Amino acid sequence: MLTRRRKLPALPGGADHARYQAGPLRTTWERRMVTRRRKLPALRGSARMLTGRRKLPVLAGFAVLAGSCLASLVALPGTAHAAGQHGAGSAYGAGVTDSIRDNQMWVLDMLNVPAAWSLSEGGGVTVAVIDSGVNPDVSDLAGSVTTGPNYTGVTTPESSPDWGVHGTWMASLIAGHGHDGDSSGIIGIAPSAHILSVRVIPDRADPHYGQYEHEQETRIQQSLADGINYAVAHGAEVISMSIGYSAPSGTVRNALQQAYDHGVVVVASAGNSGDQAGSGSDGEAPESFPADYPGVISVGAVDSTGAVAAFSSDNLSVQVAAPGVSVPAQGRDGQYWWVSGTSPACALVAGVAALIKSEYPSLAPELVASALTSTTTERPGGGYDSQVGFGVINAAAALAKAGKFAHSQFAHGQSVHGQSADAQSSDAQLAGTGVATAARFHGTVAAEPVRPRGSGQLVLFVLLALASLVLTAAGIRLTVLARTPQ
Repeated sequence: MLTRRRKLPALPGGADHARYQAGPLRTTWERRMVTRRRKLPALRGSARMLTGRRKLPVLAGFAVLAGSCLASLVALPGTAHAAGQHGAGSAYGAGVTDSIRDNQMWVLDMLNVPAAWSLSEGGGVTVAVIDSGVNPDVSDLAGSVTTGPNYTGVTTPESSPDWGVHGTWMASLIAGHGHDGDSSGIIGIAPSAHILSVRVIPDRADPHYGQYEHEQETRIQQSLADGINYAVAHGAEVISMSIGYSAPSGTVRNALQQAYDHGVVVVASAGNSGDQAGSGSDGEAPESFPADYPGVISVGAVDSTGAVAAFSSDNLSVQVAAPGVSVPAQGRDGQYWWVSGTSPACALVAGVAALIKSEYPSLAPELVASALTSTTTERPGGGYDSQVGFGVINAAAALAKAGKFAHSQFAHGQSVHGQSADAQSSDAQLAGTGVATAARFHGTVAAEPVRPRGSGQLVLFVLLALASLVLTAAGIRLTVLARTPQ
């Protein structure tokens, strides 16, 4: 993810500063990134994940885009050989891309994605990536990206190597389709989906980041709200936000409500403040928005063994988890990177949501969320905890559960006493997963409807009422007699 804090040098990446640890250095740009990296302290528990986050205080009420990405250039056999050109001059090596697909399989297998592809690959769905921009010309996203507006207020050209770094990683995880006959490179969770890129934050290495950094908080929050509104207005069925702020905003909250009302599924990264656990008022990691807004699916990160990533924020916003440690992704430079953080975890879950919306486009957001949370693997003891939520996403099982919702009597547009069919089905399913139904995005829960009485029930009711009256009269008479002086 990406971070907005004052008085910081412009560093590549995001909220975890997307630090780079390079394999073979091919350009002066990469050498420059490595030079900056050496001055940063290592993240606890890993010499490969670098961040300065712990030493930077979060100012009260200050917007922090904590999109969470730590990155290193993939160095696999063949990296320095067989390099070719693809798309807009981006370099790739045949040996590397084959290895990339092999190295990616653990992510797909953990989420049970291959089994889901027999039913859906995300076709017909637009996923809005609200981030730092997406390079539409990289090999594994070619033809799958529409570039939307730039709400950052800075004028960095798209040709800059520091433009769209973080966003391109995320888009490749959602809708990458590989290349060379789709047999090489990154295959996203929803390879047939379309990406709508909306730029609301520059990468930390952006030459104009200093200008953005000094914008008023209201301006920064308005940029995010504008991005959400644009995505909704231009047909996004899923919104993916691997970004975060330390403070909520009514403007953003209203934009999210509009998204929800239009049936849009919203996914956000929980944040990379796991190493700050205990600093919140409740003893957990600090809140991060938009992940903590109602109706948003907040995602934590796990590693290849299913263990919780040390950096993954531990708080009650977390609903599900997905791989977030050394996840292969394609960068805006066309090369391949291992990225770590709750950012990639968020993108992967957004991809699964796209699979569901592709097959069941009318399914309400709360039912999509219920399908995701009620079918997880690695479910924690007691059914929920604040690190992985309800567990690790299972794409095939979630898709199957979504099908059951879609074919139920409630999911066919019926309505009882003003409560939508989807909302009724959602209440029942959320209750089954341990989520209080009162926590739904649309306010309080409707009262249980009173069923109409038949004629037999009515006669019985009358008899019981008469009996009650007789007993009441007898009781009153006895009380009067008992109080009469002897």
